[in-house]
Amino acid sequence: MSGAYAQDKGTVTLAYVEWSSTVASTNVMRAVLEQAGYDVEMSSLSGASMWQAIAYGDADATLAGWLPTTHKDYYAQTKDKVVDTGVNLDGTKLGLVVPSYTDIDSIDQLGDKADSIDGEIIGIDPGAGIMGLTEDVLDEYGLDRDLRLRTGSGATMTAALKAAIQNEENIVVTGWTPHWMFARWDLKYLDDPKNVYGGAEQIHTIVRQGLKEDMPEAYQILDNFEWTAEDMGEVMMMNQEEDSDPYENAKKWVEDHQDMVDEWLGDAA
Repeated sequence: MSGAYAQDKGTVTLAYVEWSSTVASTNVMRAVLEQAGYDVEMSSLSGASMWQAIAYGDADATLAGWLPTTHKDYYAQTKDKVVDTGVNLDGTKLGLVVPSYTDIDSIDQLGDKADSIDGEIIGIDPGAGIMGLTEDVLDEYGLDRDLRLRTGSGATMTAALKAAIQNEENIVVTGWTPHWMFARWDLKYLDDPKNVYGGAEQIHTIVRQGLKEDMPEAYQILDNFEWTAEDMGEVMMMNQEEDSDPYENAKKWVEDHQDMVDEWLGDAA
């Protein structure tokens, strides 16, 4: 496909958050849209800003709408200004995660075990939906006197987890599936008897209003996009290799899964 033809189709801007799952899906969609002849820009934002960018037309789409629980508040604020094209990945989960050797099985045990985890839960970026839910967990379980939620990023969370496992120490982190850490280490979710984190979720593709009319083909590709946690896990593990490039990995994954990609491309293939 010639460069001139690609430019004729215009530019699609994909908003994303620097989570390993979203980096994987967004780069794969970039490679797919480029195969269809679009230029693609990727815009890295916080969770709240990502939803706002779609709502106000500063970005065309995001592949990272975690619903119905994680992004419930963001969706409530923007639902009249965005279009939910549906589920792109089914069966996600959120919760508190510990190494399997840890002698803690349920959130309601954390108060008694606070000293063994240095009185803290290791979290990610403060704007993430899981962080708000974890604050609710501390409140609902009466743990806010014993534990504090430490903010950081996905990278600082997994670095702390790695260090604790190397030393066989106890640690509690905010976790979600799909995530590469479950392929790398033997981990378990803590039971959540009060069900604060909710049950299984889905990841939705959210686009700006008017995209279907402005770029019907791009809209259709985004609408068609659907894969499994195993598919995403392959890309996430590739991205964990030292000095690897998520965009180059996505292009390789797309090349290796062209039959699936052709289904997403539909008439654009």
